[in-house]
Amino acid sequence: MSEDPRDWEVETRLVRGGLARSPYGEISEALFLTQSFAYESAGAADARFSGDEPGFIYQRFGNPTTQMFEDRLALLEGAEACRATASGMAAVHAALTGLLRAGDHLVAGRALFGSCRWIIAEWLPRFGVETTFVDATDLEAWRAAVRPNTKAFFIESPANPLLEVASVGAVAAIAHEAGARLVVDNVFATPIFQKPLVLGADIVVYSATKHIDGQGRVLGGAILGNAEFMQESYRDILRHTGPALSPFNSWVLLKGLETLELRVRRQTENAGKVADVVADHRKSLKTVYCGRPDHPQAAVIANQMTGGGNVLAFDLGSREAAWRFLDALQIVDISNNLGDAKSMATHPSTTTHRSLSEEDRLAIGLTEGWVRMSVGLEGPNDLIRDVSRALDAA
Repeated sequence: MSEDPRDWEVETRLVRGGLARSPYGEISEALFLTQSFAYESAGAADARFSGDEPGFIYQRFGNPTTQMFEDRLALLEGAEACRATASGMAAVHAALTGLLRAGDHLVAGRALFGSCRWIIAEWLPRFGVETTFVDATDLEAWRAAVRPNTKAFFIESPANPLLEVASVGAVAAIAHEAGARLVVDNVFATPIFQKPLVLGADIVVYSATKHIDGQGRVLGGAILGNAEFMQESYRDILRHTGPALSPFNSWVLLKGLETLELRVRRQTENAGKVADVVADHRKSLKTVYCGRPDHPQAAVIANQMTGGGNVLAFDLGSREAAWRFLDALQIVDISNNLGDAKSMATHPSTTTHRSLSEEDRLAIGLTEGWVRMSVGLEGPNDLIRDVSRALDAA
């Protein structure tokens, strides 16, 4: 009897999950760079398009390399199904528009990445979807926001950029009581440290651009959930609107998954050391890191996350101080990305969250002194020296 891949350890899933070798028996996954597929006969094409026979039709609909990536990520996540997209924002957009119709209502956590906020606050209203933003950590606020036409909840947890952590299980329970679905952006926690579906979420989205690639090469995204629900909600929208992940990017992300667990654990180890140094420095007014006991939602983190991740945020008091810190860095790059092998720091108010109004930034506590840092795989002593030197200059 062959082994069930669901019984494998995480490391084995990441290396061998979803593997579908061609007749050539290649060790590294095959890269199928093709736009479309040929059929043995007109009848075979008819059967393929009708769904009577399985198989690939067109790269926008599916691809063998992309299928391997989807199957491997689903196995890691513990999901029945995964659909890959061209970017993380394509995944967020499809996840929400596949659930919502004109006249529906969405409840979303207030702390969001700038592009997520734009989709919810600016794009969805053009199609008759209303949204109520709430403090994601306030369960009563979620309950109070529910309307008869509420169809979906959306949270980032931990949230970008100040690492606010909502109780996924508690928010899911409120959503389900209201007859709504919960979508969780799990990018900061990664599938290594948090399993939203196990906690009660209906849909999980990722920017695979971040930790899954982890080496600054390609864009990608993913939507994961129950197979029947995914088929019902996302099959047609993904086929016909065209946010398909390229086969080459799928192949790169497959290779990224092989080392995801190793990279994320080492990055987290480094991040904990850097966070302690920042927290103890006189220039840091406040430091937030999910692996520290002084995190505002430490009790929630203990219940749903198994690691602190590689991102921290700290307040240096002013834009001028934050910029002095960034400009003094010699090893850490100034960049708006995260989850990379290279450490990166950014000033959210003028980069990732600049599209938010000042009022909206202040509502999530994002003043101009905050710096968000994604810790990479460099030597920890080098990172500590670089960050300490830059803090002295802030």
